[in-house]
Amino acid sequence: MSHDCSIPLIAEGVYAFDARGIAKRFRHAAIFGALSALERGETMRFCNDHNPLPLLAQIEHHFGNAVRIAYVSNEPGEVIIDFLVME
Repeated sequence: MSHDCSIPLIAEGVYAFDARGIAKRFRHAAIFGALSALERGETMRFCNDHNPLPLLAQIEHHFGNAVRIAYVSNEPGEVIIDFLVME
């Protein structure tokens, strides 16, 4: 069963963010802005066409323990990661 990233709200407090439709030069700024807009207990469900390892390292460096990272799916062409705001 595949996840549909076009649905903006997946469940209460879980918001979709499909990076595939954002120009590459703006992606990281948009992702960091979206994460910063979340409140404690909310989740951004991030969809991408590849595993964004450099981005994950940047998020861990910037947010530390305030954001938990959990893979929902890591398939070729479709990577889905939940970013849960802890603090």
